[in-house]
Amino acid sequence: MPELRGFDVLIIGGGQAGPSLADALARVGRRVALVERRHLGGSCVNFGCTPTKAAIASARVAHLARRGAEFGLNIPQVEVDFAAVMRRARAVALKSRAGLDAWMTSADNPLLLRGHARLEGRAESGFRVRVGDESVVAADVVLDTGTRTVVPPIDGLQTVAFIHAGNWLDLQALPESIAVLGGGAIGLEMAQFYRRMGSRVAVVEAVARIAAREDPEVSDALQGFLATEGIEFHLGTTVERIEARENGVTLRLRGSASPMLSVSHVFVATGRKPNSDDLGLDTVGVAVDAHGFIQVDPRLGTTVRGIWAAGDVRVGPQFTHTAWDDYRILLSQLAGDRQRTTERIVPYAIFTDPELGRVGVTETEARRSGRPIKVGRFDMARNGKAAEIGETKGFIKVIADADSNRILGAAVLAVDAAELVHGYIDLMNADAPATAMADAIHIHPTLMEAVQSAVAAIA
Repeated sequence: MPELRGFDVLIIGGGQAGPSLADALARVGRRVALVERRHLGGSCVNFGCTPTKAAIASARVAHLARRGAEFGLNIPQVEVDFAAVMRRARAVALKSRAGLDAWMTSADNPLLLRGHARLEGRAESGFRVRVGDESVVAADVVLDTGTRTVVPPIDGLQTVAFIHAGNWLDLQALPESIAVLGGGAIGLEMAQFYRRMGSRVAVVEAVARIAAREDPEVSDALQGFLATEGIEFHLGTTVERIEARENGVTLRLRGSASPMLSVSHVFVATGRKPNSDDLGLDTVGVAVDAHGFIQVDPRLGTTVRGIWAAGDVRVGPQFTHTAWDDYRILLSQLAGDRQRTTERIVPYAIFTDPELGRVGVTETEARRSGRPIKVGRFDMARNGKAAEIGETKGFIKVIADADSNRILGAAVLAVDAAELVHGYIDLMNADAPATAMADAIHIHPTLMEAVQSAVAAIA
């Protein structure tokens, strides 16, 4: 039997954690291989963050152009070239991926291996992994295989060519009308994108609110903003059946005032499932939860010593920025002082317009805990810069501990909220009191003054 190639660390998956971890470990002398069966960059680069934000940017330009009269501009007609918008989004994604490809193929350590990887059991020096037609051995294995769209068991769904997060970039022509199944971040962002491109859009959500993890006043306000753009909502509604018709599909709904919804396209955004079902986890005993997400400890170790998990495939927050931070945690474990763990403050955003930037607990969660709290609220309409640039929609809400005056959480529903919320993120990471921001001098006129004003109400 030929001798198997051996590595100190084998990383399966080229998402946000994988390439950075592979490079960092190689730099400190580990022999590393990174396995990717398709494209480096994971969901973020290939069909998620990178191209979606590029497409959303095009949609925002179109939206602003339609508002030209508000700014004293005469823009007679706004024509959307949907194919050009999609070409731009694909080009931005391809540029990012090409950069990763050039980086990861420039050296033999880390070594990039192409193919599907699957654990085959234990070896004397670690774990045996099949990569395509070859078997290799590694002392440590990192699983970074990400997620894919959950396809709900709706009668008739599999008979239609539905759109989802993984294939939306392939669309060449603008849908005349589209039903978005799911009122979470992906569903809401794409619903507004298609609406601003010119499609008729309906969002179908099984629970009674969109963005259901947020406080009701936040999700209700966001729904109101989207509704003013013409997006239709069917909340507390399930799809019983989807039927193909000559020029599209018909959805039979339960829980809606309109039991039939006819559209040209369907976009499925009902959640994500982990790519853990074909990794051979059973050959070594790696445990997963009821949904297939890999169980990890605070150091991202699985239930099998020597096998680790990073990114969306593991139990925990599923964001690109947490996946990237996972690389820092694993570097700490595999070649550092082991001090970094998943005990961290994790913010997130929904990139609608206005955006929602979030960190920490909601007011609902804080009150449910029974601890004494203070809540500060500031409407963006009262901010000078927001008025000057015509972006007065939304508000900021910040929650602080009444005794320590430390920030517990914040919701920023405003233009550029994903940027503005970082003021609170930094306060929380520094464990600084609200007065640290309230007493600072902020430049005028800026949107950050609104962030400060919300804190000043409780400092």
